[in-house]
Amino acid sequence: DMRQNLDAMVTELSQSIKDTNLDANLFKSKIDSNHIKLNKIENEGFTIEEVLTVVKSLVNDSNEIRVSAQHFSEQLAKAQSEIDALKAQLIKTEHEIHFDALTGSLNRRAFNKDLQAILEQHPDGLCLIIADIDHFKVFNDTYGHQLGDQVLKSVTKRLNEACQNGTKLYRFGGEEFALIVPNSQLRRARQLAESMRRSLEKLVVKDKRKGDNINNINASFGVAEFILKDSVNTLIERADKQLYEAKRLGRNRVMPI
Repeated sequence: DMRQNLDAMVTELSQSIKDTNLDANLFKSKIDSNHIKLNKIENEGFTIEEVLTVVKSLVNDSNEIRVSAQHFSEQLAKAQSEIDALKAQLIKTEHEIHFDALTGSLNRRAFNKDLQAILEQHPDGLCLIIADIDHFKVFNDTYGHQLGDQVLKSVTKRLNEACQNGTKLYRFGGEEFALIVPNSQLRRARQLAESMRRSLEKLVVKDKRKGDNINNINASFGVAEFILKDSVNTLIERADKQLYEAKRLGRNRVMPI
């Protein structure tokens, strides 16, 4: 839709430029013709009637080019308005492409793009944390999807609050989150994951329909550090492996120890 709108605007503006340029060339031709007549007035001495005829011609030609210029100005103003609208739509579209609609966090598409860029430019010290809310299906089955959504939003907010020094949070899918931790080390990334885990343990979400407080929210974390020749997939696989191990050992923990 944006491409079609842009194409239509460019086509219309292009035609307007051609028309205005044609009018300007025609006006120049008439000005040149009238200029010759004015020189004759000075050199040969025209009558008052002849002078008035030349002046009327100049006035008429000037009005024509003024109308043409006014039309072109209106077209430019219209184009500028459409460009502004397209810019706003582009910003909105980019936001929708890279941000999760429910939680407002960056999404999997943004994660893949950002991780690939870091791996290509400055991967040294890069760490990846993958977190998964424990027993999330229980929240949905017990309290309903609305409360499940509220849990996801609250977890997102709590994890985001812990992000610093360039760390970014992404909703990886479902109840799973990923954090890209640049310029770090496995030990420090693990400490960050542990602080997040403890923070989630203190999280309380209120069930507005029943008036109950849900305070049994926790998550498991898997951490991996970049090694030479890592790709997006191999780094994710190692973090995933640590996450599965955390789940296997009883959940609500960070791996590796």
